[in-house]
Parts: sequence; C-alpha cells; structure tokens
Amino acid sequence: MKVLLSWLREFVDVRESAEEIARVMSLRGFAVEGLEKVGDDSVIDFEVTGNRPDCMSIVGMAREVATAFELAGKLPDNRRPGSARSDTASAGGITITLENPDLCPLYAGGLADVTVAPSPEWMQARLKAGGVRPISNIVDVTNYVLLELGQPMHAFDAAKLEKNEIRVRTAREGERMRTLDGQERTLTGDMLVIADGVRPVGIAGVMGGGDSEVTDSTRSIVLESAYFNPLSIRRTSRRLALKTEASTRFERGTDRMMPAQALLRACELLEQIGAAKQRGTVIAGSVSDIAPVVLTLRRRRVAALLGIEVPDHEVSRILASLGFAVAAAADGWSITVPPRRVDVSREEDLIEEVARHHGFDRIPGRFPSLRQPPAAVDPRIARARQLRSVMTGAGFSEANSFGFIAESAAVPFAGDEGIVAIANPLSENFAVLRPSLLPGLADAVAYNRHRQQRDVRLFEIGARFSRKEGEQRVIAAIWAGAVGDDHWAGGTRPVDFFDMKGVAERIAATIGVDTRAEPVGLVPPQSRSIGGEPAVSWLVPGRAAALIENGTTIGYVGQLARDVAERHGLAPGDAVYVTEINLDAADALAATRSTRVEPLPRFPSVARDISILVDESLPAAAIRETIRDAAPPTLVGVREFDRYKGKGVPEGKVSLSLRLTFRSPDRTLTDAEVQKAMDDVLAALRSRHDAVQR
Repeated sequence: MKVLLSWLREFVDVRESAEEIARVMSLRGFAVEGLEKVGDDSVIDFEVTGNRPDCMSIVGMAREVATAFELAGKLPDNRRPGSARSDTASAGGITITLENPDLCPLYAGGLADVTVAPSPEWMQARLKAGGVRPISNIVDVTNYVLLELGQPMHAFDAAKLEKNEIRVRTAREGERMRTLDGQERTLTGDMLVIADGVRPVGIAGVMGGGDSEVTDSTRSIVLESAYFNPLSIRRTSRRLALKTEASTRFERGTDRMMPAQALLRACELLEQIGAAKQRGTVIAGSVSDIAPVVLTLRRRRVAALLGIEVPDHEVSRILASLGFAVAAAADGWSITVPPRRVDVSREEDLIEEVARHHGFDRIPGRFPSLRQPPAAVDPRIARARQLRSVMTGAGFSEANSFGFIAESAAVPFAGDEGIVAIANPLSENFAVLRPSLLPGLADAVAYNRHRQQRDVRLFEIGARFSRKEGEQRVIAAIWAGAVGDDHWAGGTRPVDFFDMKGVAERIAATIGVDTRAEPVGLVPPQSRSIGGEPAVSWLVPGRAAALIENGTTIGYVGQLARDVAERHGLAPGDAVYVTEINLDAADALAATRSTRVEPLPRFPSVARDISILVDESLPAAAIRETIRDAAPPTLVGVREFDRYKGKGVPEGKVSLSLRLTFRSPDRTLTDAEVQKAMDDVLAALRSRHDAVQR
C-alpha cells in the first residue's frame, strides 16, 4: 500500500519525517518495501498482509499511525444517508433490485449529471503516487475513494442501462459479456453480476462491463458502492483468472458499513472538482441486521500470553485508537469489534493488537522455565543426519524434489503397487504422489546436464507412496558422468555399476545392515521383496541388482533404463546409475541386530593371499560367504584385490585373488593354526564352487 505523506497528514497530525514513520511502523508489524521522494513529498510503500484489508487505504494506515504515535486521528465521519432499505429501492429514475441478498446484502447507488474531462492536477498526482493511472475525472474519483477509504467503486453510463434498472443477480449459465479490458468472458451460474434490465453490465466486485463504461460522451452516471460476499468474489476472480484492485479488496473482506459513506465522499469530490451535479442516492438492502462481534478481553490472559503486565489505561488507549469500542468488565474489558476488522475474531487477536502497539521490543527475551526434560530426538532424524553426512562426504549433493509428479513419470516406477492419484491436482504435471524419489532426481540431473554440468551426483531422503505399501521413507541417489576429476597424472573414467553399488553398500553400513547384491533375475523366490519384479523395470537388465538382507529386499541398485532416462530429458548416450533403499525396512532389520563394541587389538594379525580359478558368473559375495563359513572365528577380514581374465585362464573362468586376515583377541596365532584355516577354506571352495588354486 503506497501512502503519500501529505495525504496521510490530512487524517492524522503526524509531524515526524517519512523515515521515522517507516521505522516506527515497521516495529508495529508493517514491513516497509520502499521509501520514495516525490518533489517535496514522500511516498511510503507498506507491505500489507492478506489478513489486514482494513489497512489497504490511506484512512486505514492513518488509524495505525495515530495509534503508534499516540495522536488523535481526524478520521471521516461515519455518515450514512437515509435508513435501512429493502431489497428493492428506487430514486431519481433508477431502480436497484437485490436478487441474491446473501451474496450482496447492501448496494448503494448515486445518480449524477456529469461532464467528462481530465481530473485536476492535484488528484492526478495523488493517484500516480498511489500507483494508479489517471483516466478521466469520473473514473479518477472512484479510484481516489478506493485509495482513501478502501471502498471499491464503479461508474456506469446511465444512458446505457436498459430499462433504468440495476439488478444484482447470479449469471445465467453460459451468459457472456465484454469486460473493460476488452475480453469476451463466459460466465457460470454461480457468478454474481451487476445487470440492467436485459444483460450483465459488470462482474460484481471484479470488473465492469465494456458496454456500459463511461466515455467522453457520457452525460449522466450511476455510481456503484456495495458490499459483496468475499467468498463469492474470490471464487469468481479465480475462475475467470481476473485479478483487480477491487477483487483484491472484496475477496479479503471490506467494511460492510463503508459503501454509503464512500458514495457520499465520491459525490462530494465530483461536485468539488466541477465534474458532476448530484441528483440523489438510493440504497437497496441493509447490513444492520448483522450482529457485531463482541469479545471479552481478560486482564490475566494478556499478562499470561505476553509475559508482561500492560497497564489498563494502555490497553484501553490502544484498542480505542484502533476503532474498537471498549467497555469495562469484571475481569478486563468487553470489546466490540468494528466491521472493517475481519481479522479479529477471538481474544488472542485483541492481545496481538495490544502487543503490536505496546511494542514487541518491550517484551523481555528470556528462556521459559523447564518443567521436564525435552523429548528425545526421533531416531529417524538422527539417522537422516548421519546419512546426509555420509552422502555429502562421498561427493553427493542433497536435492529436494516435488512429492507430486506427472502420472506418466510415475508409471515406470510404480510396478504393481498402485499409483496414488491426487483428487484435485494443480496440473497434469502434479497429478499423483511419487512412487519413487528417482523421477525427481532424474529431472534434476537433466536440468544440470543441460547447463554444462558434466558430472552430477545427487541424493534425496524423503517419502514415496503406493496404494499397497502406503507411505515409506527412502533414500535415493543418482550418479551421472565421470568418477573423479581430470588430473594431469591420469584421465577419468565413466561411472559404472560397481561405483553405485559401493554407494549403496555404504548407505547400508551406515544404517547398520549387511546387504548382499543379487542380480534381479536371480533373486531367491523365498525372499520378501518390497517392490516385486515389476518394480525394477526401470533398470537396465544385466546391470541391476536387489539389495538383500536376511531374505528381505530393501532396495535396488543399477543403471537407469535408457527409455526412462530419455523421458526425463537425458541424452540417449548418458549412462545414469541409481539406487533406492527403503529406510523403514532397513531400520527394522537394523533394530534386530545388537551393536558390538570391541577393544583395539593387542596381538598381531596374519595375512595370507590365495588365487583361485572359478566360473566367471559366480558372484564374489558367494565366495566370501563360503570362506567365512569354512574359516575359524579368528578370520577377521576377506578382501578381493585382483581379478584377471585372459591368457592362461580357460574360457568361462576368471582368476580371483583374495587376502584373508586372521587374528586372535587373546594370543598370537601360530603358522600351523593359520595354515589349517587356509586348508579348510580351500577345501570348501573346491567342494562348493569347483575352485582351482593357482
């Protein structure tokens, strides 16, 4: 809300500079967006939040400034011409009928003979300072009253109103009209319109019609000043995608007692600038039957909520200055809320007003006394922090993608678990809940690759959704590009399956589970999969594996299928590797494990290396498992350090070299003990896998 300082001073005798007013009002809850010099005057641009439509006017801000500086306001009188009227009223040759008094309980009309011309320079200057473009004296007066009093108004060319009627009614289904912006608009049956005896001439509270607008040839006008139901105006404005200064105010809630006062002010201004001669006013409807809101403000409640004692006279001064009717009560005050304060409906709202103008800076900053220890941190939060530390340490950046995605993006990842559709999606791009975090991460990789980011590593911790499993917490990671940076000592290589498998194993180790990777086509039928075979159709066959712990599949790792990658905007040649792990399932498995802490070893270890020939298709995990089963408890480590296939190795075979480390916690091992362990291991490898020692 742009406030011209000279205009503000017409309603409150504030002598302070614009800078000081801006500073003080910022302490009263009004953010200042800008401060501008206009000649010898100043314009203060206040940010008015959506719950304070009463401050979207010069008078509204003057009331706040008067309260902040403890001044008496020179606010306009609440003049109301005549008394309550029925839903139909006539005067000066015009008849106003309210067909929907629930949507428009009050409609005030003013008739005047006019001479259309430019408005005076002083009025144009004030309108420009308020951000409004001057048009003509008639239109400028309605905009002037809008800025001054906060009441939207409109002027119709009286000669263009058929049958000298104004009917406030809902539109007929499919009815059409041309608005002031030149657009032809189709109306629905729940939209409130201002009509004459034949057709609509304006969309109530939003915009007037082009067929009844004021032009240079206009000789008489009907001024409109009304109160409309905020919900009706908001619904109409959104359906028509039409936002105006009037709809912004009406949909937030205007002062229902203001229309008649604003009408009189407009008529006075028209006569003051020589633009019109008033012929009369007519009011249809009434708002006198709407009971005012009366609240009880308790003295002890003010102290309890603010933590300080506010003197009684200060409470009364603040609320009275803001326009509340204050009366003494047994335990505090009885407060009548003015109609313009649509944001005040409970005792706490009144206490907020007291706190704002008494000064938030007067409330001492101190910690509340603790009566009980704070609740323990949810272990899932601690786990997520730990995973974030591990992933960022591995060179990944955290991403946050949308929980709503397009159905076409969800289908490849949903499998047979069922997609969860949104009942009222914002658009087709946000139609379903994501069944996986990977579609969003794939979009993020494509976004970065299109901006010359060659190597991209991203991860996300969040929720995925399915009809079968409901909501699940998961961690997903995606890797595209090269491993490592270019260096003069050697080049880089593209990321491969084993790089991402290592990331997945690091995640599992952080959670506390020991998974093994099984090719998807070889998942044992007795394992309980969280997604089932169809869930991994988004991975490249032969470059995909299930992460299994104790017979339960907790996730998948592999290369993203090329058709899926291309659908998300990735180039056909991009090899993108991904993993997704179910944190709920992994945490449940980790909870069954006991944590064992061992002291640092006191005795030396013994390392022995072996090289064996095995089938090329035999997983290394199976070899490690056989070694651990055959070795004594003194085996503390098994590590592969070489893999060879070529000259000297039969077709279909591969040479693996492994290092076995032995150590006893209470003594030094002898060569005989270690050799026996090695003999047992080699015998088991020959028996189970037909291994041949090299």
